[in-house]
Amino acid sequence: MSVLPLPLVRADDLPREIRQVLRPGETLQDRSGTARVLPSSFLRVDSWRQAQETPLTPHFTLSELIGVDVREAPQARSYPRYVPCTLVLLASALELLRLDVDTYVHVAANGGYRSPGHALSRHASRHCWGTAANIYRIGDTYLDSREEIEKYAAIARRVIPGVWVRPYGQGEGEADDHLHIDLGYTVFEPVNAQESGKSTEAS
Repeated sequence: MSVLPLPLVRADDLPREIRQVLRPGETLQDRSGTARVLPSSFLRVDSWRQAQETPLTPHFTLSELIGVDVREAPQARSYPRYVPCTLVLLASALELLRLDVDTYVHVAANGGYRSPGHALSRHASRHCWGTAANIYRIGDTYLDSREEIEKYAAIARRVIPGVWVRPYGQGEGEADDHLHIDLGYTVFEPVNAQESGKSTEAS
C-alpha cells in the first residue's frame, strides 16, 4: 500500500496528556550519554480492530508491532493510540526477513513499539522510536538458544540493510531468549496531504 488509512498527526496536534507520555521532540540519553531526539510524527490508530486490519506490508499488520501489557503507560494503551511513523520502516525490514525465512515471524508483546512512559523504556531504547523488534519465534522455532538466535541473527544481517542485532548472552546489551533487531535512532517524516496535494492521509 502506498497510502495508509491512518491520519498523520504532528507533535503540536497531539492531546496534551499524550504529549506528556510520548514526549515528542524531547531527548533521551543512550547508554553512552548521547542525547537522542524522540519522534515528532505519529499515525493515529483508533482501535485494536483497525490495527489488526491495517497491513503495513504483505505479511505484517500494524497490530503485530504495537502489542503491550500493563507496563505501558495507561495513556498509551487506550485508543486512539499514536505510534511513530517509523513502524512502516520497521515492518518493511521485517518483511525482508519474513521473505527469506519463508515462514511466520512472531514479535513479542512489548517487543515492538513502546512509549517512553513504558516501564521497560530505560535509557534511549530504540523501541521508543518504533525501530526495534524482539522476535521470540520464527515458524515453529522458539529463539531461546544460542544456536537458533545466532542462526537467524546472521540471516537478519544479510537481508536487512544497516540492521543492528543484539549478540547472544545475558549481559547488558545482549539477549538470550529472543532475537533483537533494530534500525537505530531513525526518524521518519512522511509527506502529508497539504505537502503532496493528493490525499488527506499519510503516505
